[in-house]
Amino acid sequence: MKKKLYLLLALYVSFLAGCSENITTVKAETLVKSTHSWNGELLPAYPQGQPEITILRIQIPPHTELEMHEHPVINMGVLIKGELTVVAESGKTLHLKAGDPIVELVNNWHYGKNDGNSVAEIIVAYAGVEGKPITVKKK
Repeated sequence: MKKKLYLLLALYVSFLAGCSENITTVKAETLVKSTHSWNGELLPAYPQGQPEITILRIQIPPHTELEMHEHPVINMGVLIKGELTVVAESGKTLHLKAGDPIVELVNNWHYGKNDGNSVAEIIVAYAGVEGKPITVKKK
């Protein structure tokens, strides 16, 4: 299932990016293949229930910090524009530039911030369960 999600995400990002080069054959490039999130923690088992896939395009304006949040489901993404820093509650950080993939933290408080002067845009795919949230904001 994860392999299919990564391929789906890669194809979707390629479509959105509007590839300008003329290609005559299908190309598939593995951007990331992992059993761990970016901070090195092992990903949890998929939750039980009816699978529900969500794909979001998130645009973060320059000089914007997102709220502290966590994801109760496995998710992954590719930054397609700009730069983005992801900060875990522990203080561990990940710096992304356009084209970089991310396997997000699961059940771990974190936030993203765009310290740059241009919009950061990321496509994120969530492997969730119908009726359950994909993101929970910290109160």
